[in-house]
Amino acid sequence: MTPEFSRLVRVQDIGTLARREAIVATAAERAALAVRFGLIDLDRLEATLEVVEGAGGLTVAGSIAAVGTQPCAVSAEPVPFTIAEPIALLFGTVSDADEIELSTPDLDTLPLDGDTIDLGEAVAQSLGLALDPYPRAPAELRAAAARFLISEEEAAARAAADKAAANPFNVLRR
Repeated sequence: MTPEFSRLVRVQDIGTLARREAIVATAAERAALAVRFGLIDLDRLEATLEVVEGAGGLTVAGSIAAVGTQPCAVSAEPVPFTIAEPIALLFGTVSDADEIELSTPDLDTLPLDGDTIDLGEAVAQSLGLALDPYPRAPAELRAAAARFLISEEEAAARAAADKAAANPFNVLRR
């Protein structure tokens, strides 16, 4: 399966001197990523990266920038977002061990298999992690809170009505 946003770099083209890569998603790529991540719009996605070969594999560092709109988790109303995130990844070889103990530096390690790395897919995955999983529209929050807030007078009237309804002899008195 070909990723929606693919920018392949051959491993043999990367040396010990940092290689600078600036990648920008096209309109079609942004539309496909919007579908993948359940976004209303993805107006901008770009990254500035430096790739360098090291002892543990290929290090990718830089930043991603994205602008778009997500649906509100409550009302599906549009919620705009702006993302400006650093990115730091290590493409390294994966051991064949059955069980791998992960330490903090290992958490952003991606497998290096084959003779290319896909910087576009790495940026897309970083975008997915940077998105708010439960975006909320500000107006929706106020409207939801207003449904649960009542005045003191209304609370007292409701309490009196509940107390009267709870007494089974009120029916006989009428």
